[in-house]
Amino acid sequence: MGLILTVAAGLVVWIVLWALGTKGFDAFMLSAAIILLGAALRILSGYLPSRRG
Repeated sequence: MGLILTVAAGLVVWIVLWALGTKGFDAFMLSAAIILLGAALRILSGYLPSRRG
C-alpha cells in the first residue's frame, strides 16, 4: 500500500512541477527518484531484524 501511495505522490509532484513551468524531463527525474527511493525502502524493509521472524 505504501508503494502505491509513493507512486501516486511522485506522479502528483511531476504534474505540479510541470504545470509550474519546470521542464518536463526534470520534473520526471525528480518523481522517478521519489518512486525509486520508495521502492528501495520497500525492498530493504524485508531485511530488517524485526521482519526475519
